[in-house]
Amino acid sequence: MGIVKEFKEFAMRGNVIDLAVGVIIGAAFGKIVTSLVNDIIMPPIGKVLGGVDFANLFFNLDPDITLADGSPVRSLAQAQESGAAVIAYGQFINNIIDFLIVAFCIFILVKGINMLKRQEHEKPQPEKTTRECPYCLSEISAKASRCPHCTSELEAAV
Repeated sequence: MGIVKEFKEFAMRGNVIDLAVGVIIGAAFGKIVTSLVNDIIMPPIGKVLGGVDFANLFFNLDPDITLADGSPVRSLAQAQESGAAVIAYGQFINNIIDFLIVAFCIFILVKGINMLKRQEHEKPQPEKTTRECPYCLSEISAKASRCPHCTSELEAAV
């Protein structure tokens, strides 16, 4: 029974629950970014570059493999269906763009959190209630007109 209790204590810690929530939100965010890249960013880029579909770019490592009708493999889906070994570099390009977008979003998030932490730590300095006597260098009240240590007359308080 001790191990069950220990696991329950571990699972109910705040950090573990926060981590679980972060992983779930991160996975959902990853799907959104992948859709953004594949469905919104890459089609216009492909169109500008002459109708290139990045997800379909590949190197066929088995040029001898053909389709059932004898025609050469022309798409990544055909290559995968025929069992040809390929290097799918177009999908790799999409994944790099995914990574850069996620990394930029995390950078912006961390930058915002750091800014909030800095603002929290930057509290105004309390007004000084003491000052130094210019004659005996003792610490005296900021409002004093005469030094209680050396009895010198002082300039008006600043």
